[in-house]
Amino acid sequence: MVELIIFEPLQSSTIMTKIKDIIQHLESWAPPAYQEGYDNSGQITGNKNDEVNGVLVSLDCIEATIDEAIEKNCNLIIAHHPIIFRGIKKLTGKNYIERTVIKAIKNDISIYAIHTNLDNVAHGVNKKFADKLSLINTKILKPKGATLAKLTTFIPKENTEKVMAALHKAGAGMIGDYKNCSFRIEGTGTFLPEGNANPAIGKIGIPEKVTEDRVEVIFPSFLKKRILETLFKVHPYEEVAYYLHDLANENLDIGSGLIGELENPMESMEFIQAIKNNLELSMIRHTAIVKAKIKKVALCGGSGSFLLHNAIAASADIFISGDFKYHEFFNAENRIIIADVGHYESEQFTKELIYENLSEKFANIALHFTEVNTNPIFYA
Repeated sequence: MVELIIFEPLQSSTIMTKIKDIIQHLESWAPPAYQEGYDNSGQITGNKNDEVNGVLVSLDCIEATIDEAIEKNCNLIIAHHPIIFRGIKKLTGKNYIERTVIKAIKNDISIYAIHTNLDNVAHGVNKKFADKLSLINTKILKPKGATLAKLTTFIPKENTEKVMAALHKAGAGMIGDYKNCSFRIEGTGTFLPEGNANPAIGKIGIPEKVTEDRVEVIFPSFLKKRILETLFKVHPYEEVAYYLHDLANENLDIGSGLIGELENPMESMEFIQAIKNNLELSMIRHTAIVKAKIKKVALCGGSGSFLLHNAIAASADIFISGDFKYHEFFNAENRIIIADVGHYESEQFTKELIYENLSEKFANIALHFTEVNTNPIFYA
């Protein structure tokens, strides 16, 4: 439901871009709050205040990626997969993770990972995947709940527009493709200032009535602090009356997987061949062809077997993902076709996604695609 553009445009191209500027932009696109609990998205090495020499975009960050960054004079690597998932207690170079981190630190290279938070936004990894297959009418397959909150507050009528403009700028009131959304109703506020009060309206000891607007706005839960700081800063009252409610609503723009449709139904094997062609695959593992034609397509970049029941419940004809285990293929129950295209293969175009996003925003930095194939799996 909520797609955020929180931060203002950056400085002109005559001013050097810092790593923190790029991070700020990436996190307005895919907020870290939307990553899964097991994940480690964010800056992994480096100093965010360093000026950017060049940016290397890759699906993974391994030793060869660091070598490539050094060769191309890039001091920032933006990777989809974090090089560190679990805690590291020692850095002795005993495995590829430690060697990669050591080499990055030695060469003043920042590594930034944008992983499941980019998976979970509506225009992220899975939308790029869907675009490669020419799907239309796409939507999140498994929307997340408990990611939204609602602010209710009461504003003197003459101050409403000023306060609301500030709240909208802070990120409140975005619902899908609509911004500045709110509900307002006029009423009468009453209060009696006493003691050490310093009322903006009225006088000590005299009951007061004020025409106020009751205003309600929805916003992403992770913005609570920002929203309240803004409210307290711009609201004219010394003591601001407000309510905050966490919402159980599903957030239709945040969640796992994607489902869409083909503009025209295709024969099942014809569509499987189209997947191979569009994803440049040499092979696809799939279950029995239990659907004569394919119209409705569910997908998930990376490891998506946990979404199979959602794909079936959504009446998808085929579910495309990676990393299905042998016994998980039986779970299709002849109700859907599973097409396992491989983990790397399903996410390979994430590099394009990140590159395109950054190139639209930063015209003054050198952006590079990695030339290193980081896929650890080969087919004979």
